[in-house]
Amino acid sequence: MKSIINKQAGFSYEILDKYQAGLVLKGYEAKSIKDGQINLKGAYISIQYNPKPELYLIKAHVSKYKPAGSLPNYDPERPRKLLLNKIEIKALLGKLEQKGLTIVPLKVYTTRNLVKVEIGLARGKKLFEKKESKKNKDVAREIRRTLKQQY
Repeated sequence: MKSIINKQAGFSYEILDKYQAGLVLKGYEAKSIKDGQINLKGAYISIQYNPKPELYLIKAHVSKYKPAGSLPNYDPERPRKLLLNKIEIKALLGKLEQKGLTIVPLKVYTTRNLVKVEIGLARGKKLFEKKESKKNKDVAREIRRTLKQQY
């Protein structure tokens, strides 16, 4: 499986720190994700306290695994628990107390048959910052194009 990247997160947020988390899945969901049937557009990370803080991946759409047959009551956007160390969770919660920071999913990939999620501590970009980053990408692309034509 190639990694599934959340391109919208890179455009809308400035990523300050990255973490790797495991994902609690059912068997057919894991197979579906390994086939690349996951969409991170609009997905976000939520913190729930029961009694200890836990992180959940919300609104990530995992399509139904076709060979699994009929799955009654299958919710493709159900909350999925993220697996992190206590130390990492405490560090994230401490950093989240700063104003304007959030946690977003950046990438889903597999490592040794395990499905992992790369999450990032992010600060939302303002509109002018988004325009400026797009302009810088366009300029860099144009420079590469002209250098390639010269050689």
